[in-house]
Amino acid sequence: MQSDEPRSASPTHQGWLRVIGLGPGDPALLAPAARAALSEAEDIIGYRTYIQLAGPFRDDQRVQDSDNRVELERARHAFQLAAAGHRVVIVSSGDPGVFAMATAVIEALEQAKDPAWSAVDLQIIPGISAAQAAAARIGAPLGHDFCTLSLSDNLKPWTVIARRLQLAAEADLVIALYNPSSHARPHQFNEALAVLSAHRKPETPVILGQSIGRAEEQVILTTLAEIDPKQVDMRTVVIIGSSQTRIIEAAEGRHWVYTPRWYPETGKNED
Repeated sequence: MQSDEPRSASPTHQGWLRVIGLGPGDPALLAPAARAALSEAEDIIGYRTYIQLAGPFRDDQRVQDSDNRVELERARHAFQLAAAGHRVVIVSSGDPGVFAMATAVIEALEQAKDPAWSAVDLQIIPGISAAQAAAARIGAPLGHDFCTLSLSDNLKPWTVIARRLQLAAEADLVIALYNPSSHARPHQFNEALAVLSAHRKPETPVILGQSIGRAEEQVILTTLAEIDPKQVDMRTVVIIGSSQTRIIEAAEGRHWVYTPRWYPETGKNED
């Protein structure tokens, strides 16, 4: 952990811990409750990229950034500060409960031996997830049943991931893929596409949402047969349509993608 300001004496007021979701990165999409927590915090803790998105901060606020692979250490440090009376915010991208910091915070609490941690005023403040942000840019591909899966095998074996992909594809769910590809495992995304292609038609719509809400944002509409794996990295959320997902044309060459709320067998929507 690094601090931009020296540590002052412990406060005398009641400490608390807030785990907030920044959403996709656009300040306009930050929840008011998350913004209020950032304003009231004395200590802001998080992965340095997300810290930058959450700022700027006041001179009296202590900013402590760290690498992206030390989630539990970050959570434990936050509990230590909050138990000592500090108002602490942990920042997370998207929604903190979706492949993000809220899980690490609760895990740290479960493992804690200090009873003072259980007494900390803890709140999880939600944010817009990457899948929701990407879907909104292109229409409503998540309009029917969907699931989210992470392709990272850092914390679970690839055999489990492949099996879940197969079952989700067989269930005809729209699938949002997080952490689809990295330099350490570029082959796995191709393996995932092979699993999906066994159950989905080549023309199935696919949305690539890259850095949604940030200056480098890009939304690519393609199909399962035409997707270019080179366009996919860790900043990309990949949405694979179901058998019912449709692409429609609008004015000026604009395309919208949506998944109807009804199935052909019913002949009506869910209302």
